[in-house]
Amino acid sequence: MSKKKIVITIVAHQGYFCPTSIQELSHPEIELLFTGISDTYIPLLNMFETLDLEHVPFQLSIVMTPTLCTLLSDYTVQEMYVNWLDKLILLGENQINSLEKTDATYPLVEAELNRVKKCKDDFINVYKSDLLAAFRYYADRGSLELLATAATAAFLPHYVDLPEAINAQIEAGLHSHRQFFGLVPDGFWLPAMGYAPGLEEIIKSYGYTYTILDSHGLLFGDPMPRNGIFAPAVCTNGLWVFGQDRTAEEAIIGTGGFMHRDVYRNQNRDFAFEATDEQLEGFLTGNGVRLPSGYKYWTRGDDERLYDKAAALLQVKEDAEAFVRKYEEKLEKASQALESDDVSILCAFYARDFGQLWHEGMEWLQQVIRLVAESQEIELSQCCNFLDSKKDLQQVQPFMSAATGTGYGENFLDTKNDWMLQYARKACQRMNQLADRFPEDTGLKARALNMAAREVLLAQSLDWPKMLSEGLFPEYAEDQFKKNVQSFITVYDSLGANSISTEWLTKLEQEHPLFPWMNYRIFSKKQ
Repeated sequence: MSKKKIVITIVAHQGYFCPTSIQELSHPEIELLFTGISDTYIPLLNMFETLDLEHVPFQLSIVMTPTLCTLLSDYTVQEMYVNWLDKLILLGENQINSLEKTDATYPLVEAELNRVKKCKDDFINVYKSDLLAAFRYYADRGSLELLATAATAAFLPHYVDLPEAINAQIEAGLHSHRQFFGLVPDGFWLPAMGYAPGLEEIIKSYGYTYTILDSHGLLFGDPMPRNGIFAPAVCTNGLWVFGQDRTAEEAIIGTGGFMHRDVYRNQNRDFAFEATDEQLEGFLTGNGVRLPSGYKYWTRGDDERLYDKAAALLQVKEDAEAFVRKYEEKLEKASQALESDDVSILCAFYARDFGQLWHEGMEWLQQVIRLVAESQEIELSQCCNFLDSKKDLQQVQPFMSAATGTGYGENFLDTKNDWMLQYARKACQRMNQLADRFPEDTGLKARALNMAAREVLLAQSLDWPKMLSEGLFPEYAEDQFKKNVQSFITVYDSLGANSISTEWLTKLEQEHPLFPWMNYRIFSKKQ
């Protein structure tokens, strides 16, 4: 009897920022990136190594967006990250020196300090500051499947009537993936799983074999898929579609999810926000802004109860067992209902779930992998493993859908951010006009056109409307979006006047070194 399959896909994303223009580590995106490296990406690679050494088989899928890859491969970012770790080490050592060994918080400070030191050693000595190469190593071994995605995580349904804008996002994303990993991907990740009818034609035209939809994008398809989300379906043009089980991530971060257990570490209470300026000497930024330090000593359930890692790890094991048991039962019921052992299910998680939002998340994921490896009922797999199957897939026209908002991405077009889309769309239309007007230009004019293309791609990023909708650094998001649009307008007007400032263009190229291989012709109409 064949085992039922579970596909775990992890999505890692970071909005782009210019490293060379940042003087202080108080930049809003810096903290998100650096905690992502320390709490998620390095622990994830360490987990792979541990599983390998213990001969525990695993297969996972991961999406690493082009903007994240650009930042991780930037030497300036790498140096800034090490400097940030040094500040954390100094902060931890200052705390250690001020405490008695009998103090209840002493072992917690010591444990976090040791963790930060290990992060630094791993980053510099183990991974040689090149995390992307480490992920590529596991992809080459078949343990990881690396999916490609859009260049700047644009919400593609907003541009479904502007095929040149979607082509540019997909083409730049594919080229970026090949540049960073040297691989030709089978799967395309739709940002926020945003799908609208017609996207499958463009995705397939770039050689992709499959994509992933939110559950209702498949379940509301025409006709209704007879196997639900327990098997892939195929679009009329041959593109495979997998439906995610949206209850998977809800089991972690939803109301009543695992991460909310009282015994787990409180990620919202940080020593840096309670200490005096003297205690934070050497850690505070020059303008006095306080940032999370990672030195967190309390549990979620009681603000005054100190964190007990041993108790938390016991709970991790229980929660992992509950998750695996749930999917063994779910797949068994699906097998019986469909009268087939050939059933599968896809669970998609955001990388921030493991480590950043949920401190014990990586331990939980490792436990899940170990339990699945021991299971007699289910096994881990990847979407690419299904592609050689000769079985007859049901043909389905998927339904418009997204894995955000109430299922349709309406939070990217609400009363706080709706003004952005008209500017982004107009910039796309004008970029298309420029690409068709100057098809063979070289030299300074080509540099300006390439810069305009970058600014348009950045203006399309879903990060900006998302941050406004959620109230997360809204002033910063609005400012960055306006800079992207204004920079494009400057190039557009300069080309119209046949007068380009070399000094201005060079400065902008230095501020936004994203996609150095950019070719503005990706915005041209396809023949």
